[in-house]
Amino acid sequence: MALTVGLLTSAYVRDGCCRYKVLHPLLGPLLSNSMSKLYSSYRRPGSQPEEKTSWEKVDLSLKKSIDVFKTQLNLLKEETRDHLTGPGGHTFSQYLLEQTKVLWAFRSQEDLNKWVVSSDVEIGGKSEVYLKLGRNNQAALLYGTLNTEVPHDGETKYSGYCSMRSKPPLGSFARKKYYDWSNFNSLYLRVRGDGRPWMVNIYTDPYFSHNKDDLYNYFMFTRGGPYWEEIKIPFSKFFLSSRGRVQDSQHPVWLDKASFLTLGFTIGDKVDGPFQLEIDFIGLLNDRAHTEEFAYEMYEKR
Repeated sequence: MALTVGLLTSAYVRDGCCRYKVLHPLLGPLLSNSMSKLYSSYRRPGSQPEEKTSWEKVDLSLKKSIDVFKTQLNLLKEETRDHLTGPGGHTFSQYLLEQTKVLWAFRSQEDLNKWVVSSDVEIGGKSEVYLKLGRNNQAALLYGTLNTEVPHDGETKYSGYCSMRSKPPLGSFARKKYYDWSNFNSLYLRVRGDGRPWMVNIYTDPYFSHNKDDLYNYFMFTRGGPYWEEIKIPFSKFFLSSRGRVQDSQHPVWLDKASFLTLGFTIGDKVDGPFQLEIDFIGLLNDRAHTEEFAYEMYEKR
């Protein structure tokens, strides 16, 4: 009997991850938060473990399950109709002629809910960051205070960052989706900063496992002052920063513009004090006059 229980337990542990991957698309809308906590082992240094398990926090009801199932079916129906029509729900001819596209325009609280903010508070730091609508509800205002004081936990060596990141897109039944920007070659922003530099981050979700930590960055320098600034960032100017991989002039790494997952902004210039960044909209541009393939100087070996 003990041998049987041991075999069953080991089989459950061995197949738990696979079983989770199969059930998550079906139960994702109900259990996504609980399952993500269950499969996450990270805990801030010095914090106490939670008393209740994730399963004890799950609230399942038949009525709620039926409503969620109907909602996901309607969403699947819309996705199928858009897929049969063409890319992004547009006809193929419209897709090819499309030169501009607004991804995010900040005009309501619903637009802000598509983004999340974070800071070094998650690792014990003291920086503060907030996100709200600007004057007349015409822009997103990202503001706060940067503090580079390192927490005294004996583990953290660096601190002082704040960020704003878009939520990853989800399809019906909590399926992971991607932003397909392959029809465009530039990111187009209308911002108003306070003169401090920001890092624009693009997170991808590539197919190969050795690319899973790839992060593409671009340093955006705001000029400050009362006037808005329109910034065009060709995708070729994003540079790769990842664990174990270094981009150089001899081996450039190209962006896979069909696997974009999220877009983010980070400030971490090691200067204590207040900051703010207003974002009117974030869009895409297909600049047909732009012929640059790689934004950095190339050297030939002889």
